[in-house]
Amino acid sequence: MSIETATGIIGIIILFTLLASKMYIGVVMGILGFLGFAYLVGPSAALSILGSSPYDTAASYSFSVVPLFILMGQIAQYTGMSEDIYDVVYKWMGHLRGGLAMATVLGCAGFAAISGASFAAVAVLGAVALPEMRKYKYDLGLATGCITSGGTLGILIPPSIAFVIYGMLVEESIGKLLMAGIIPGILLTILYVLAIYIVCAINPEKGPATPIKFGMSERIKSLRGIWSFLVLFVLVVGGIYTGIFTPTEAAGVGAFGTMVIGFARRKLTIRNLIKAIQETMVTTAMVFLILVGANIFSVFLGVTELPMNLADYIGGLDVPRFVILIGILALYIVLGCVLVGLAMIILTIPVIYPVVSALGYDPIWFGVVMVVVLEIGLITPPVGLNVFVMKGVAKDIPLETIFRGVVPFIIASVVLIILIIIFPEIALYLPNQMSK
Repeated sequence: MSIETATGIIGIIILFTLLASKMYIGVVMGILGFLGFAYLVGPSAALSILGSSPYDTAASYSFSVVPLFILMGQIAQYTGMSEDIYDVVYKWMGHLRGGLAMATVLGCAGFAAISGASFAAVAVLGAVALPEMRKYKYDLGLATGCITSGGTLGILIPPSIAFVIYGMLVEESIGKLLMAGIIPGILLTILYVLAIYIVCAINPEKGPATPIKFGMSERIKSLRGIWSFLVLFVLVVGGIYTGIFTPTEAAGVGAFGTMVIGFARRKLTIRNLIKAIQETMVTTAMVFLILVGANIFSVFLGVTELPMNLADYIGGLDVPRFVILIGILALYIVLGCVLVGLAMIILTIPVIYPVVSALGYDPIWFGVVMVVVLEIGLITPPVGLNVFVMKGVAKDIPLETIFRGVVPFIIASVVLIILIIIFPEIALYLPNQMSK
């Protein structure tokens, strides 16, 4: 083993050790990358990287899609779209056994399609849907589980910051990655609804049907409330798919469109707009700090040649590539129990992606599989960040109850991963159509 490779291994060990002590991930990666590069190449070269990396990251036109999609999601929280989406599916499905839980999942999917925000969906739909399910004596595990799990759709259905970051790191088309998430996102939504149906079929008391059944005229009338959602979705996703907009342009149009709709509906005030911009700045600063640190650490890893050596070693193993893929996904599930999704992508892709490429897997397809695995990480103990957001909304419900409630949805996510592995076209059909 060369001194460079040994230094890379030591750097990764120190990185995870420091992260376990709850230090800021961007700062840790930046410092370790700087020190490692200075040790292997020299202090002057390391100072040059330290000086150029923040500017190169912040000045990148491609990365401007990040704050724009974040702004779109922040503004959407103040427009009342999520409540309108929930109201529609509630009137159409509330009378079914488990109907309120199904409506909540569909509401989360709709909110994901305009915000790309996992935590926001849990917070917003939790405040709207949980009181209704409490009112009709829903099992608290099912009630909180469907909200917590439904929120994970925010990182799969476009716009998705996870796909944007992954695309930047592996230099793949962000537009194709966003399109790749549509069919899996719809399929996972269906699987979540099916999971609720099965749970309520086994034990009807977990999700009793509501006594109110709205008439067809009232159901149709409720559809008027989602026109703004449909306009935004067609504008952003349709614009990317047809090539009218680049992802960055679509993000700008989406953010502006969300603001115009919010003012037109008199749901968005100047005060709320300022709050949305402030929250966008804070979130963007956090994301870019991580990206800068990751950039410096990736340069250090490149010098150590650890990713390339690992790819060569794994590629030379006398085992089916499917076995190696299962091992990688198992690693992601384990890491998802202790790390947030964005951190997992940035930490692992410099090492894992060369291995995936050496095995011959399509990078768009792997991006989708990885994001679904990240979704599982958002709801699994001990971290399960969506669970803790749900706990913040429902302070009187024990964490154990929420974790118990997400089990059927974790199973549904695993089923989706199996389906995508067996039928890759689930993820690749729409991106392949774009290239024609």
